Amino acid sequence: MILPMEGRSLVPLFDNHPLQRDALYWEHSGNAAVRLGDWKLVRSRIKGQWELYNIKVDRTEFHNQAATEPERVKELNTLWQNWAVRAQVLPYPDKKEDKAKGKKGDE
Repeated sequence: MILPMEGRSLVPLFDNHPLQRDALYWEHSGNAAVRLGDWKLVRSRIKGQWELYNIKVDRTEFHNQAATEPERVKELNTLWQNWAVRAQVLPYPDKKEDKAKGKKGDE
């Protein structure tokens, strides 16, 4: 089944109108992230811990704010989880199958 494309038209920008922005999501090989405004939630590997950064003041993502902003982590994690189901990123394939075929996978 082919899913309809998600996104917003950039046409308003061509006429110098502001563009309403939503969250930006991504996932690759179990690594995941969501950005909403100045905040970016990132995770390394499927079982990695979420890390939270305010990229307006910490562009190099050096100061993890997850411990001091648990509600924001929860909010962004929920957004990412909902997107991942909608975009058919989740559920992840069974990694046991990959190992049986000789492929490396996250555990």
